[in-house]
Amino acid sequence: MPDCSRRPWEPVARCPPEPITRLPGTGRHIALTVDDGASSEVIGAYVEFARDTGARFTFFVTGSFDGWTDHRAELAPLVESGQIQLGNHTWTHPALTELSAKGIADELGRTKRFLKKNFGVDGTPYYRPPFGYHNAAVDAVAADLGYTMPTLWYGSLSDSGLITERYLVQCARKYFRPQTVVIGHANHDPVTKVYPELVEIIRHRKLRMVTLDDYFAS
Repeated sequence: MPDCSRRPWEPVARCPPEPITRLPGTGRHIALTVDDGASSEVIGAYVEFARDTGARFTFFVTGSFDGWTDHRAELAPLVESGQIQLGNHTWTHPALTELSAKGIADELGRTKRFLKKNFGVDGTPYYRPPFGYHNAAVDAVAADLGYTMPTLWYGSLSDSGLITERYLVQCARKYFRPQTVVIGHANHDPVTKVYPELVEIIRHRKLRMVTLDDYFAS
């Protein structure tokens, strides 16, 4: 995979008026987004993968997981350069549609403050509601905090729980397509054992990895 640690292009599109599920327009871009962070080791492996290959990711951070501070020193330079983007995935990963407005604001606000303190960014305007559960009330509270872009997905690596390496690669073959937003998780180690296969799919299909900030003009 070519080194793309510095963005050599201008944003392609404006943020859409509806939740993001794909990358609008034409091209061969792919946005790989990584959620949660239950495993410190997997977070570290993703950071190493990014450093070694130049791969660009958007991480949606669940702020209560220790792995984000465990790897702050290695992650911070990649965030500063823009190779890795951080978004908000709440503090404890609840179903936001089941919370009060105050509860929603607390979940998003705690992670917003955590990101700013530790990485100098707050993740706005992108937030990913846990499980994809959101509604107008959730979106309104999020928007008050600057999170105006609910970010969903087109396809998934299906690795929020433990799956086999073989099945994970099958999911990648299914969903690594032009103009897709694909969700993965930093929770279990099978993904750390198939990076060469993921790189080969991306290379063979001539896909261009982008963060959300790369693609969307603010």
